[in-house]
Amino acid sequence: MSGASRQGGISFTSVTKRFVNPKGEVMTAIRDVAFTVEPGQFCAIVGPTGCGKSTTLTLTAGLDSPSEGSVRVSGQTVDGLTRNVSFMFQADALLPWKSVLANVSLGPLFRGYSRADAQAKARDWLRTVGLSAFESHYPHQLSGGMRKRASMAAALINEPAILLMDEPFSALDVQTRSIMSNELLQLWERTRPSVMFVTHDIEEAIALADKVIVMTAGPATVKAVYDVDLPRPRGPVQEIRFEPAFLELQRRIWSALREEVEHAYQRSTGGAPAGRSEP
Repeated sequence: MSGASRQGGISFTSVTKRFVNPKGEVMTAIRDVAFTVEPGQFCAIVGPTGCGKSTTLTLTAGLDSPSEGSVRVSGQTVDGLTRNVSFMFQADALLPWKSVLANVSLGPLFRGYSRADAQAKARDWLRTVGLSAFESHYPHQLSGGMRKRASMAAALINEPAILLMDEPFSALDVQTRSIMSNELLQLWERTRPSVMFVTHDIEEAIALADKVIVMTAGPATVKAVYDVDLPRPRGPVQEIRFEPAFLELQRRIWSALREEVEHAYQRSTGGAPAGRSEP
């Protein structure tokens, strides 16, 4: 396992990832990707559907390896599962046969806490996310927003150096999504892990992040990087999105992203091949 320390800086250097599709063809998911996430920085990654954004997360976590180039965490090359990382997926990763308390307790238990100490720590986080009254409930008994709160508590309870988030709020309605974005920012402020947050939503990216990376249509590479010069702590997402600086940045990012979205759409409708075969 790579030795990711608490500082949690991330760097991609000329990273290309290829895979073999079911037809036996070699396809490129991402190509020559280079960027950095500073320790404690919140980085959002936007790009067209299927361009390879999520691949950057799996490579950071050590769940997969680059075909070319290198991924480094805290200055060390990732050559196995990266330590001190939490991952939030688009679909809930809560175990359906365990209560909310048991799900959130799992992280401390795996780290060697006694059951009593793990549950005490879990109850503290459930209070933080407003789920104290639901600790005995099972995931199917919670609303979508409540499940996301439980998932965030489970992801943050170990105070990870790195938090990887793959469109975690995409299945929620607009109002609940805004509420969850506000809650995520409040929770992130407690420990300030480095964050890589994949999303299709430019507003969500700007509202949450310190930096927004725009990826091209697949095979993805970095097209542009935008610093988000909005003060922290941020105000409610529902309000800051009307600020002139927010609107200007949204315009600039969409200008860079629009061509890639159109290109990806043409591919999906048969206007161009969906990927590139390689020898």
